[in-house]
Formats: sequence, C-alpha cells, structure tokens
Amino acid sequence: MRWYKARFAGLLFVTLAVTAMAPSASGPQPRKLKVHISVDMEGIAGVVTGEQLGPTGFEYGRFREFMTREALAAIEAAKAAGATEIVVADSHGNGQNLLIDQFPADVRVIRSWPRRLSMVAGIDDAVDAAIFIGYHAGTNNPAGVRAHTFSSANLTRVALNGVNMTEGSWNAAIAGQFGVPVVMMSGDDAAIAEVRKLVGNIEAAETKRSFGFHSANTITPQASYALIGERVRAALGRRQEFKAYKVQSPVTVEVSFKNYMPAEVLAYLPLFERTDSHSIRYRAKDMVEASMIMTFLGEYRADITP
Repeated sequence: MRWYKARFAGLLFVTLAVTAMAPSASGPQPRKLKVHISVDMEGIAGVVTGEQLGPTGFEYGRFREFMTREALAAIEAAKAAGATEIVVADSHGNGQNLLIDQFPADVRVIRSWPRRLSMVAGIDDAVDAAIFIGYHAGTNNPAGVRAHTFSSANLTRVALNGVNMTEGSWNAAIAGQFGVPVVMMSGDDAAIAEVRKLVGNIEAAETKRSFGFHSANTITPQASYALIGERVRAALGRRQEFKAYKVQSPVTVEVSFKNYMPAEVLAYLPLFERTDSHSIRYRAKDMVEASMIMTFLGEYRADITP
C-alpha cells in the first residue's frame, strides 16, 4: 500500500498548490460603478428650433442621430472610466428618440411615458453617478435656447421650496434623495449656469451659446461627441468630489400654468392650494412623491385611453 499512500500524498500536494494559486472568493472583487444617463434633446449641438425636435420637423431624423451619438459618447466615456452598469433614459418628447440599436448590448434603455421619476426613471440608491445630456435652461430664463420647464405649452414656472427649478435642478434633487450626485451635464451656456448655481460646479460640455430662444452659436456634432466624452471621463475620474443635491423635506412645490383653468380645477382637490389665478401649490413628503404628482399633472387627461 506504500505506492498508494505516496500517490495520494502527491495528489494532495498538487491540489493544495492549485488552491493556493487560485483567486480567493473572499478576496478583492472588481468595484461596481453604475451610471445613469438622462438624455434630452434641446441642448444637443445644433438644435435651435422645433424643426429638429419632433417627428414633423424636417431635420428631426438627422438630429435623432446626433442625439444618439452624444448619448453614445457619454456611454463610451463612462465605460472607459470604469462604469460596469449603465442605464439610459430617453427623456425628450415622446421618449422614443434614441436609436437604441447603436448602443452596446449591455446598456439598458428606458423609453416612453408615463413612468415613475420621469426624466430620471431608473435611478435608485445603487447608482453611483448621474449624467445629463442635451439639457436646456428653465422657463424663467430669458437667455436659453428653447428654454422651458417640463412643458413649454402649459407651464410658466415650477418652484421647489421657493426656488425656481429647471429640469436639470429638479432631476438633480430627485437623484439627491437616493444619494446620487450629478457629475456632468451638456447643453447651452444658460442651462449649465442654472444647474451649477444650485447643484455645484459639476463638469459640463457647452454645446452652444445662446443667441436667443431660437438661435445659437453652436459647435458641430463631431466636436460635441469629443467634448462630452472628455467631460464624462473627467467627471467620473473625480466623482468622489461631488455631493448629491439634497433639498429639505417635506417639499413645497409651486406650479404656474399658461391658462387659468388648470389652477382652478386643481384647487377643488384638498392637495392643492390656489395661490393666484394661474398658480397652485402643493406639499409632498419628499422628491419622489413630488415627482409623482408632477407626472400626474403632466400626463392626466379626462379623455385618456390606453
């Protein structure tokens, strides 16, 4: 039996040696980095009028491509900076603008409406960083290209705890509830200045300088892809320096409509207080609840059908 014992000892030695060289399951694991990218269209390079922004516009098809490639530039840069999971929210118009066949296979895309958390749908406390692409200035800003907040057709003001909101700052506040910092945005100079004023000195890619509501001095699409990629890499490279934008809860939201009827009929409900002929105020326990109510205000119609 000596030969058996010797063979067994040899096998045991080899097994132990292989086990020692194998990586330990309890050892350091690759760090996960989840990035959420919300993509609007008014802040995309070259966009100046409705001709680029919807299916009836003669340039819309081309600008869907530019929008997609700006989003793709952010995706590729995020991956280069170590992102292991990416969620992209198509957040313009009908929510069906991005040409998703151009995205990497491991990217998740959120499309269409209505949806919880609206433009930042898909964000949660597992996300490490938020990025806004193609964003625009708020409705109270006289300088921004295509400036509006949520609805250019229906709203003239949205304020949070007494502070006028842009879509960028509102969405940053939603992200902040989950502890997620906004680290980078792209858009015109007015949009960037507004968000930085409230959120902090985040990285930004200025795609154009406003000359008015329907005009701008713009960089080219190719230049925007390079600039966005550069700023995303820089932002994620120093993401620990950014802090989530948190607002005090409960929150008070003020909404002003272009027409008087919405304010009048909403005031029939005890949730809403009518503050003037065109405005209402409501209170919510936090930004998630505030966002749900805003989504209802924007989406509900008496004639709604599936």
